[in-house]
Amino acid sequence: MSVDRIVKDISFKARAAKRHMRSLNEQIKNDALLLIRERLWKRRDVILRENGKDLEVARSQGLSSSILDRLRLDEEILKGICEGIYDVISLPDPVGKVTGMWKRPNGLLVGRMRIPLGVIGFIYESRPNVTVDAAVLCIKSGNSVILKGGSEAINSNMAICDIIREALEERGIPKDAVSLIPTIDRKAVDLLIQMDDCIDLIIPRGGEGLIRYVTENSKIPVLKHFKGVCHIYVDRYADLQMAYSVCLNAKVQRPGVCNAMETLLVHRDVAEKFLPEMIGIFKDKGVEIRGCEKTRKIVSNIGVAEESDWYEEYLNLILSVKVVESMDDAIWHIETYGSNHTDAIITDSYERAHRFIEMVDSSVVLVNASTRFNDGYQLGLGAEIGISTSKIHAFGPMGLEELTTTKFIVFGNGQTRR
Repeated sequence: MSVDRIVKDISFKARAAKRHMRSLNEQIKNDALLLIRERLWKRRDVILRENGKDLEVARSQGLSSSILDRLRLDEEILKGICEGIYDVISLPDPVGKVTGMWKRPNGLLVGRMRIPLGVIGFIYESRPNVTVDAAVLCIKSGNSVILKGGSEAINSNMAICDIIREALEERGIPKDAVSLIPTIDRKAVDLLIQMDDCIDLIIPRGGEGLIRYVTENSKIPVLKHFKGVCHIYVDRYADLQMAYSVCLNAKVQRPGVCNAMETLLVHRDVAEKFLPEMIGIFKDKGVEIRGCEKTRKIVSNIGVAEESDWYEEYLNLILSVKVVESMDDAIWHIETYGSNHTDAIITDSYERAHRFIEMVDSSVVLVNASTRFNDGYQLGLGAEIGISTSKIHAFGPMGLEELTTTKFIVFGNGQTRR
């Protein structure tokens, strides 16, 4: 079958399945998720074998260590993925929830009811764990989902999707509610983002190039997340011991992800005390430092931060460092070079923390905590299908509620309009 025919067939079947999905009650959906969890763990040998094939190909192609890290599955990772399904099961089902009921002068009762978005086209790279997250979230929120993973994870994704579809069918739910486009042909993405008669929303998750390409070429609304240029600002009133720990975690714990810190901003009043030890800690962990002129006067033997570095999402053990004159200077830098993703302040001042929260226009703003916490699991959403850095229709990690919208419902007793 041609790629064109494959994409159209999957899209029309997903559209048909969405009519069934929106009628499912919470118990039926939770039962299906339990079975998916059970089957994924039971057939972990199959998943890990297929993941091994993907890793072997990725290594032979010389893919970076950060891509290999995102691609790799093992029993411990798979166990965490399965445990995450329990988290989604435990969350209340948003579908059918009625909010904000009010009475009009003519007696009409008006309210809003949460409903599924419909069919979601999900285009992503590298991470086979995301296949599970996307499928589980869409099932629980009553949506159909069409998955288009990257070529580097094709075997892993196909194994996972086959298991999910079998479990859905066993529970009497259309298996086409979760579909994977089973080809590495890049033409499939072009075709998918033109299927506006079947698909209601496109969510791209991956590198900036992929997301910009999808955004510029899609006929379907796109939820955007171009990149994560994340900052931590160490304030003049910071607890420096806390700052050492938080900054190290934000950069080093997993540098190849979108919520890792890429730029460290330090108030001039604490820079001479803080930076020598902090940069020494980073260097011990293999981090390459690129500093502004003031930073390089304080610490020698570091690279020069060029203008382009402030815009850079390194996704690697590279960090830009800048000494700022004030908190307003730090906020200006974030506004100028940031990506509205994740930014944090380290400070003991309640007033300055509150001002930072008010003024920094990012999807998640943290006080005295690592940027790595911008994550659906960590924020109590159970899982996420992505992090939106646009404000329509969601901002930040997208969990169950963000995969729904609302419609108006109106109750009357015979009212007519004059």
